[in-house]
Parts: sequence; structure tokens; C-alpha cells
Amino acid sequence: MASDLVTKAKEAFIDDHFELAVDLYSQAILINPTNADLFSDRAQANIKLQNFTEAVSDANKAIELDSSNPKAYLRKGTACFNLEEYQTAKTAFEVGTSLVPEDTRFSEWIKKCDKCIAEENGELSSPALEATSAEAVAKTDAAPIDTEQANNITPAKPKYRHEFYQKPEEVVVTIFAKGIPADSVSVTFGEQILSVTIYVPEEESYVFQPRLFGKIIPANCKYVVLSTKIEIRLAKVEPIHWTSLEFSKNVLVARSNTVLSGNQRPVYPSSKPTKDWDKLEAQVKKEEKDEKLDGDAALNKFFRDIYKDADEDTRRAMQKSFVESNGTVLSTNWKEVGSKEVEGSAPDGMEMKKWEY
Repeated sequence: MASDLVTKAKEAFIDDHFELAVDLYSQAILINPTNADLFSDRAQANIKLQNFTEAVSDANKAIELDSSNPKAYLRKGTACFNLEEYQTAKTAFEVGTSLVPEDTRFSEWIKKCDKCIAEENGELSSPALEATSAEAVAKTDAAPIDTEQANNITPAKPKYRHEFYQKPEEVVVTIFAKGIPADSVSVTFGEQILSVTIYVPEEESYVFQPRLFGKIIPANCKYVVLSTKIEIRLAKVEPIHWTSLEFSKNVLVARSNTVLSGNQRPVYPSSKPTKDWDKLEAQVKKEEKDEKLDGDAALNKFFRDIYKDADEDTRRAMQKSFVESNGTVLSTNWKEVGSKEVEGSAPDGMEMKKWEY
């Protein structure tokens, strides 16, 4: 069963149906929760969906189950790199390259991590920064700076880059703000409003307060403050596609008319023709029912059908009479055979004999 799910999950991944792949891997994990490869492969699908936090969790579980699994370290490193956790990513890649030195992917990732770590530590200078410094020096040489005027300059309002991606049930907003303490961040949710405030010492606070494209469920929304960013998860009221994060009067909302009842099975997209398994099952059952049999096969099918639809007493009567009579009597009356031993009855022209050992 688990192997079938894994096969379907790999097919879904190849067809770029990453959400379906995650769902199928999750089902396989429920059946086989100690298989490191399942967690490693689900991590890869989560990376494709940009679910980097979930991908790190899956990779860590895979490493816990099998510390010699190079794929798990590669996927942990990739997810951590996208979360801008460069040192953690580098450590994962270093373990991976020690396991498979011939795999050049690890060494390439390590170089990327080293570059990003150096930039964070100010060890690398960019051409744009050097140009800005040169321009500042030129201006200093050209005219002296008014000290009083410089002291009266209003501190610049902090700006943080943000982006979003979405699933049918939620929108994930990421604000890239490094080194912000959790107690300096305030996030509140309204019916169609997101309000984010970052309190910066000695500077004007950063406020991000968009009117959202669609309505959300405030009680189901949440956020987390990480070392490099703030990740906010907005629970959609409806599974509609947001064409932008913020509301616009000129954009029509495409509403979903699909509502799944408790008895309906979810339908997943596929590039391959799908089969109606319910219809196929019903067809097989009908063919079995209509099958024409002769002789002993027909008789056996007749008795199987009786046994299948019988109550408990009838089944007990059939079993007892058949066993005690050595297969010569089959009774469905428990009251008749339940209180006595059933004697064998030979067919006409034949005689019953007991075997002696």
C-alpha cells in the first residue's frame, strides 16, 4: 500500500503537481513513519512549494531516522539557505559532502553560503556601496558639511522588503527583517486587514497595513518571528486565487464554486488520464454476479453466496454440518444441527466408510 502511494507521489512530482505529491507522501508516512526517504522526498516537494520551514522539519526527521542519508542534508541545506539561515545551511552541506565527496552540488552550495555569510558580516563590499562611498567623499571635498544641519536630519524610516505566495487555503506573507526581537513585532488581523508594526529603537516604527485582496479568518491566522524574517500565515475564508496581496477595485475576484461534502473524495489534477475507480469496482462486481458457471463451480458459487449473505446462526450451522458430516451434509438450520452431531449421508448407490488410522 505504501509503495503504491510512493509511486503515485513520484509521478505527481514529475508532473509538477507538488501539493498532490506532499499529500501522497504524507499518507505513505502514516503507514511507514520510520522511512527516512519518505521524509526526505516530502521535503523536496515542500521546497518546490516554497514551504521552507516544513521542508527543514522533514529533512531533520529524515536525518534523525538515518544520519547517513545525503539527500536529507542536501534538502535541509537548500531550505535553510532560502530561509537565509546560511550558517545552518553550510553545516548541513558540509556533512553531506563528507558522505558523498564526489557530489559537486554540496561544494557549490558551500561556496554560496560562504559568500552570503561574508556579506552579512560586512567582509565583502559591493560595487554599488563603493560608488556611494566615493560619491560621499567627493561631496565632502567639495563643500564642508553643516554640523547643525546634519544633527537636525530626521532618521530615515526603515523599509523592509516583503513578498507572498499562496495555497488554496492560505496566503503566506514574508517580511524580510533581520535581527528583530520578537517583542518588537506586533501583528494583528482583521476581516480583510493585516497590520504589522516593527518597533525600531530611536527610529520611526515600520508599519505595514494593507487592505487584503480577500477576506481572512483572524482566529486561524498566525505569525512567527525568525532571525531573518517575519512569516505570516493568513487563513482564507474562500479557496479563491489572489492575483495580488492588496485589494484593488479594478480586479474581479474569481470565486470557487467547488464545495466538497463530507462524502466526496478530493479530485487532484493530473496530466495523465484518470480512472473512475468507483465505476470500475461496480463493473467488476456486476461481471462476477452475471458470470455463467457450470458443474461444481456453479454449486460452489451458490454456497458461497448463501454463506456471504447469511446471519451468524446460519453460518455456524453450515460450518458444523459440513465438518461433522465429512462434507456430505450442508445444513442452514442451527436449531436442527446445533444440539447434536451431524452424521454423514452418502449419495444414492454409495456407502459411507470411516477411515481407520
